[in-house]
Amino acid sequence: MEILRIILTVVFIIDCIALSVVVLMQEGKQQGLGALTGTTDTYWGKNKGRSVEGGLEKATIVLGFLFFILALVLNLDF
Repeated sequence: MEILRIILTVVFIIDCIALSVVVLMQEGKQQGLGALTGTTDTYWGKNKGRSVEGGLEKATIVLGFLFFILALVLNLDF
């Protein structure tokens, strides 16, 4: 069981580093006054899921979920 804990700890550390990098790579969400009038709906805004920014958001969700699962598993006493 100690080998499993070491492997999970290494994966947890890699996940922490990757999550930090992905969050820092994302652009700011400030849209200014254009968000009030709806002028920010452009082609790129509508197809954001297929862009690099959309990929970074999906990666953030997956890495964040993995972070919490690994944190819970590593806290168990086994």
